[in-house]
Amino acid sequence: MRTLGIILAGGNNSRMRELSNKRAIAAMPVAGNFRSIDFTLSNMTNSNIQKVAVLSQYNARSLNEHLMSSKWWNFGRKQGGLYVFSPTITNQNNWWYKGTADAIYQNLDWLRRCHEPYVVIAAGDGIYKMDYSKMLEYHIAKGADITIACTEYDGDPKRFGILKLNSDGRITEFDEKPMVSYSNLVSMGVYIIRRRLLIELIDHNVCEGRYDFVKDILIRYRNLKKMYGYKVDTYWNNISTVESYYKTNMDFLKPDVRKYFLETAPKIYSKVEDVPPAKFNPGSKITNSLVTEGAIINGEVRNSVLFRNVFIGKNCIIKNSIILNDTYVGDNSHIENCIVESRGTILPNSFFFGENGIRIVVEKNNRYEL
Repeated sequence: MRTLGIILAGGNNSRMRELSNKRAIAAMPVAGNFRSIDFTLSNMTNSNIQKVAVLSQYNARSLNEHLMSSKWWNFGRKQGGLYVFSPTITNQNNWWYKGTADAIYQNLDWLRRCHEPYVVIAAGDGIYKMDYSKMLEYHIAKGADITIACTEYDGDPKRFGILKLNSDGRITEFDEKPMVSYSNLVSMGVYIIRRRLLIELIDHNVCEGRYDFVKDILIRYRNLKKMYGYKVDTYWNNISTVESYYKTNMDFLKPDVRKYFLETAPKIYSKVEDVPPAKFNPGSKITNSLVTEGAIINGEVRNSVLFRNVFIGKNCIIKNSIILNDTYVGDNSHIENCIVESRGTILPNSFFFGENGIRIVVEKNNRYEL
């Protein structure tokens, strides 16, 4: 294979509020059965990329546990494979990753030992399907130094890198999270670059004390290197804020989105757990909701996403909400416009309502004392 993959999965984001207190954003549960990083990993294996490195750092335990066996994404092979790199103390370095460029720099020896001529660099918090091999063909045909995947975004583009392309697809303007947006064409956080050029740029910039891949390489060299944009017109969203995380999960309640990701090839792969199917007891009522295996439902669930092993008590109403895995909701509770953190216990007769936006509910009551 001509390409190897690097997934940047080590960042933290305060805009996720309490949701990122115990896990990396790349490990956030999505659509019942998946983690955010599953989409990028699946894109890698579906694009026949056989060697992938995941660079983790912040709250990495949950993410590293999810990646313990590479077989789920078809990386359990004699050649290639899945590599998980977290910061380590060495004779030359005793720091955590100082930025995305530094994360690559601290694993530059691995990159030098590889033989693939091209590298696909992708973020671990994007929800999308993509064939990176087609992007590589575009990259080669244009004679580009760096190619950036981009898409038209309906939300607030100022959250992302914003691009402008000329008629040939070459990037003429590129700004990261500008104060004022001049375009709704945003970077998807997916880049293709020659391996040797990447090593050269990373080595040079980090030695100068520049540690951010986007600001210190892509934007800094945008007029010095041939950079092209590769437009993608299929579903894409980024879950780096509470609002976008909520919207992404709610999008899976739409039949066309659900069919695109869950029924249309190529597949999205994830770690499989031995859990019984969901159980809907007499008196339960489900309307336009995604209920995952292991759940036990006794109440009413409307326009909501319930993850694994969720228990909903009698006379409960769950509306427009996301209930993360291993959550117990006691009888006669009402939850609306909320995200309920995993492994919590909602006491009976509780009421939670997101009045001014999405409310995050973190309850650590002991369910066995109810």
